[in-house]
Amino acid sequence: MSQGVGIARCLPKTLGLRLSRIGEYLVDGPLQIKRAIPSLALLPLLILWLGIGEAMKVTVIALGVAVSMYVNAHAALTSIDGRYLELARVLRLSRGRYLRAVVLPGALPGFFTGLRLGVTSSWLGLVVVEQINATSGIGYMMFQAQQYAQSDVIIVGLVVYGVLGYASDAAVRAAERRALSWRRTVTG
Repeated sequence: MSQGVGIARCLPKTLGLRLSRIGEYLVDGPLQIKRAIPSLALLPLLILWLGIGEAMKVTVIALGVAVSMYVNAHAALTSIDGRYLELARVLRLSRGRYLRAVVLPGALPGFFTGLRLGVTSSWLGLVVVEQINATSGIGYMMFQAQQYAQSDVIIVGLVVYGVLGYASDAAVRAAERRALSWRRTVTG
């Protein structure tokens, strides 16, 4: 069987999750269930399992980021233009070349959209986990300021979070522009 025929069989199913139904079943189901459960609702369980250290904080943030990245990357993978898939079949691209030349460029815009959303939700998670039995951090500072009715300190904390959120989003957008420099935008 030629490589072109092998690609033709997997054209409707793009990349790891789409190239393998088993992979999709193993990943998609649990992530869809996780999507229905807010990451912050898992805090009591994560504190019980991981304690109140850095591992719990990183886990909360990672769970908040993973779902938005997955959903957007999956949507991008499943909406790759069929003309590119057909072209890959006509050119008889190997599976590896097909992934590098068609699937990866097709998935990157969705990946970066998910990353931008994930970065935003990671700041939300950080604010919350820093207010739970922490001894340092901006969230801890804001929680302490609340106890002493220091609204100015809370406002400064909010401004710092806003600036950090804007800076992290700008960093992701810069990486996106660099990684997707081949893509034409609406502005040119």
